[in-house]
This record gives sequence, structure tokens and C-alpha cells, in this order.
Amino acid sequence: MRAVVLNCTLKKSPEQSNTDLLAQVVIDELTKKDVEVTSFRLADHEIPPGVVTDLGGGDEWPNVHRLLLDAEILVFATPTWVGRPSSLAQRALERMDAMISETDDQDRPVAYNRVAGVVVTGNEDGAHHVISEICGGLGDIGYTIPGQAWTYWNRGPGPGPSYADTDEGHEWSENTARTMAANLHAVALALAERPIPA
Repeated sequence: MRAVVLNCTLKKSPEQSNTDLLAQVVIDELTKKDVEVTSFRLADHEIPPGVVTDLGGGDEWPNVHRLLLDAEILVFATPTWVGRPSSLAQRALERMDAMISETDDQDRPVAYNRVAGVVVTGNEDGAHHVISEICGGLGDIGYTIPGQAWTYWNRGPGPGPSYADTDEGHEWSENTARTMAANLHAVALALAERPIPA
């Protein structure tokens, strides 16, 4: 089984990403279940805005699209900015919009029989709002969202330390991340055994 992590941090490598640190807990748990995981940091690549799979002219989204089609599990990871998903998270959803009209050999949307979950970090409140926005978009595209397939960390309202700067709240976020990984894996296995019919 394969999983892809779309890290929608605004930070380019090798700058430390708090979102990446929390997503790594999910990755580690999936790896324990023999899932092959590929992580992709969108900020490191040329991904212009649009709603088609390939815009040409150096567009690197087709590489991401191939990863999505090769994976049964998607982990969509984003920081929170002004109470919303990052601009790169929104861009990824817009580019994934093309998948609604792409079909498999049984005329099902290509995202059918694939599962997705969400990781959110940030100093601002609003993680549940971000999770809802992303899950809503992924559901439209055709992904199955298992129950409790999300985790988040935020310090609450106002400025303060980032995920990497404090241990506050880590135990809850990491336990929830491990539950997220288990639920994603379990539902992906169920769909592999009994796929959504055409």
C-alpha cells in the first residue's frame, strides 16, 4: 500500500516546517503498517494556479498527480494562516479539481476507493474550520474521509511558540495522529477488498 503526503507549508526546504513535524508522526505510524510513504513539499516546486492537470511550460503538478494516482492514502497537511488553509493548500485543491472529471477503467472518478485525512498546525485557532474546508473539497473530488482521520496542533488565540518550540499539546496531537494513520489504513484496506462499484 502507498501513501502520499502533500505538505502545504509556505516554507521551502531545508527550512524547518512545523507541519512536516506533525505529519511525520502519521508517516511513522503508516510505515509501521508497511505503507510506502512519499512526502511532497509543494513550496519546493513550480505549481502555477489552475484547474487542469497539466498547464505545460514547466508545470510540476503532473508529478504530484501521478503520485496521487499511485497512492491509496492521501495525507493533506497544512499550516493555518488567518484562520484558513495555506494558499498552497487551496492551490492543491484547485489543481485536484481536474480529478473530478478524470475516470478509471470503470468510469468512476479516479479518487474513488482512495482515502484522505488532514494534518493542521498553526498558532491561530481555527483548526476545525481548516479540516472541514479541506475534507469538504476532498470529498467533492471523490476521496473517502474516514472518521477521525485528522490531527492538529495550535496554541490557541494570540501569538506564541510554534509546534517545534514547545512540548505543549504534543501528546494529544501525536496520539490523534496515530489514530488518524490507523483509521486511514483500515478504511483503505476495506476499500481495496470491497471497492465502491461503478
